[in-house]
Amino acid sequence: MSHAMNTDLIKKYNIPSPRYTSYPTVPYWNTAKFDKSEHLTRLVASYKKDKEEGLSLYIHLPYCENLCTYCGCNKRITVNHKVEGPYIDAVLQEWKMYVDVLGEKPKLAELHLGGGTPTFFSAQNLGIMMDGILKHAVVSDKAQFSFEGHPNNTTKEQLKLLRSKGFNRISLGIQDFDPVVQRTINRMQSFVQVRKVTQESRALGFGSINYDLIYGLPKQTMVGMMDTFDKVLVLNPDRIAFYSYAHVPWKSPSQRGYDESDLPDENMKIALYNAGKEKLLSNGYVEIGMDHFAKPNDGLAVAAEKGEMHRNFMGYTEAKNDTLIGLGVSAISDAWSSLAQNPISVEAYMEWIENKQLPLIKGHLHSARDLIIRKAILELMCAFNCSIDYLKEEEHELVVKRLSEHLADDLLVVDEHGITVKPEGQAFIRTICMALDEFVWTKNSGEKMFSQSV
Repeated sequence: MSHAMNTDLIKKYNIPSPRYTSYPTVPYWNTAKFDKSEHLTRLVASYKKDKEEGLSLYIHLPYCENLCTYCGCNKRITVNHKVEGPYIDAVLQEWKMYVDVLGEKPKLAELHLGGGTPTFFSAQNLGIMMDGILKHAVVSDKAQFSFEGHPNNTTKEQLKLLRSKGFNRISLGIQDFDPVVQRTINRMQSFVQVRKVTQESRALGFGSINYDLIYGLPKQTMVGMMDTFDKVLVLNPDRIAFYSYAHVPWKSPSQRGYDESDLPDENMKIALYNAGKEKLLSNGYVEIGMDHFAKPNDGLAVAAEKGEMHRNFMGYTEAKNDTLIGLGVSAISDAWSSLAQNPISVEAYMEWIENKQLPLIKGHLHSARDLIIRKAILELMCAFNCSIDYLKEEEHELVVKRLSEHLADDLLVVDEHGITVKPEGQAFIRTICMALDEFVWTKNSGEKMFSQSV
């Protein structure tokens, strides 16, 4: 059975659109009205509500030894590993400030180390950091600890250390095994090295291994992509994030290191997506949410099947909580009714910490209306259906008008119960969510903000 998406529909809905890890998305935050004290008050209230479940903790570790030119993440390129100690000290000071704000050792439902390259840090320093975090925390019996690793510098020593601190999930950035693509994006790792890290992780008891794969990268070909998937299927990861390369050179200047003519054209990019998806679904993976695939018994797939999957700045998660604290440069914290972000430069972040102040420099305080819409978009992103009872009659008509093309293409249903996205429409969930996004429709300045949806 073919799982290929209709090419004409993909072209039609391949427009710039947010990924909706939050609502409103960062470009539309009302930072002018942001009040840090009010955000912290809301954070405490959110944590009290989530106290039994626990909160989510994200730690951004920005350092990388080499620049992967495709990457749009916040990073600092250096081979000077002396930066590790001072940065970890700052993260631990920031964590202690949050613990003081909460007034107790918080329970952790999930923890994720992202980057940058978390495995840039030595096992010793990762241990120091985790000891400092856990000293001021209580770990839930159901806690999920995960980290992102670069296959080339993830050592067995690091794996053993993180496993001993409670980590049970690892995500490896593969992107593509084609050496031509790897050289173009300056992201070299061999199949042998990826297999080694995967096998060591399994032997140490990591319960879920994720691979990141990207379609639409420069110099990518169908032959190379299929070879990549053949190699991936041999290694049999539990989860796969298969997502579109986000070409945003106005935001990430490193992407100007190759010519746009090197990128697969729209037809080829769609073909790569369809072929990759076909490979996964025909080899036992199930599609969950947007851009994600997993073995049916994987925890995230089970949560999706039960309608219990959640989404936040860390992506799709199993934890059903509203409280996320972000530590480190550029990290974002989420109190459900407010959002706040740290400085994007390491120097500015360190200066705030040295002054013993939480480095929250921008954010958004949600109105009651914002929260209703946020809930609806979250439900669409996680379960592909939502209620729109909050809309007045004329607003309802406006949303239906915005979705008129989706309705004509039989991708969804809008009735008295709300919006239900059909399986055929799930690939276009970002554009469907946009119909409810009042910031997109009322404040669109026309400047480039988002990557293409496909």
